[in-house]
Amino acid sequence: MLPSLSSGAIRVLTGSHTPDSGGDGPGVSALLLDPTTGHLAYDDEVKPLPVSGASFLAAHPSLDVVYSTNETEAGTVSAFALDGEGTMTPLGDPVSGGGANPCHLTVHPGGEWLLTANYGSDTAPGTVAVHRIDADGRLLEPADLVVHQGAGPVTGRQEGSHAHQVLLDPAGRFVLATDLGADAVFTYRLDTRTGHLERVAVNRLRAGSGPRHLAFAPGGDVVFSADELSSTVTCHRYDATRGTLTALSSVPATTVTGVTNQPGGIVAGGRHVWVTNRGADTVAAFHLAGTTLEPAGEFPAGGTWPRGLTLAAGHLLVANQHSGDLTVLRVSDDGTLHPPHPALSAPSVVCALAL
Repeated sequence: MLPSLSSGAIRVLTGSHTPDSGGDGPGVSALLLDPTTGHLAYDDEVKPLPVSGASFLAAHPSLDVVYSTNETEAGTVSAFALDGEGTMTPLGDPVSGGGANPCHLTVHPGGEWLLTANYGSDTAPGTVAVHRIDADGRLLEPADLVVHQGAGPVTGRQEGSHAHQVLLDPAGRFVLATDLGADAVFTYRLDTRTGHLERVAVNRLRAGSGPRHLAFAPGGDVVFSADELSSTVTCHRYDATRGTLTALSSVPATTVTGVTNQPGGIVAGGRHVWVTNRGADTVAAFHLAGTTLEPAGEFPAGGTWPRGLTLAAGHLLVANQHSGDLTVLRVSDDGTLHPPHPALSAPSVVCALAL
């Protein structure tokens, strides 16, 4: 633990791929971030928790409980509690995620439901599952499961549906699920009494774009997509009354040439948007001018294959999966980024959650 961070430190949890999910990480690890300097270090008082394939983490809105995907073919999700010192304790056994390779999850603001996006596989379609959350944060078996249908033109990646993210819109009215394989964002209404998902819209995005993740601008009327297969970032108008997206403009995710690039994480703050580029190994910054994204610079990620991206206290935390390290870049008022702090070793890291 960092003695100088006894007060004011931000607790950060990282998720990594473990040996049974193709990596060499420990699962979930606890770190401390100094919000003033951006210095990041492991919390030596907290042992890592061996969570299988911990590719995404989400916190409960009112309980000291965190949920993790277990990204394997078996497809499960886990819950664990945090005590006052940050010690992590599993809450029961992992439960079925409702599909293969769960890769993203989110907790409904009411705290009673967990939504999970299951990527699927070459033979299994993408799905979205709903789990009821018990009073102490434990997960019960799925209350509902929706199966995505669709395909796209990119051979080897779009023969079938692949759900990649599930999130609530800013008003909490609709559930949005991106599907990389179907080139679509599915919109659902969640019945908070039963956990049932009712489909209300299918937003067809540009063919072959492969939408991976969404990020809303403040105000909720604009949403950005990181398009993995076309290596673009698209600005969409969001109709909060219908849960629909209308594409407004699109820009390349990177200016680096000569590499095959796949955007990964995307976050928005103010009029700025940041995207990780796997291949270019950069973080690109954009500024929203009206309905157009304008490049604001492209900055080294400090490692290779930057996947997860987290905004915390004026800093971006970048999870560099292939180089196995976590870097911190300070955000300037104009959205540009300062060079990263020295990388912190984090084998097979893919995501970070600031608590």
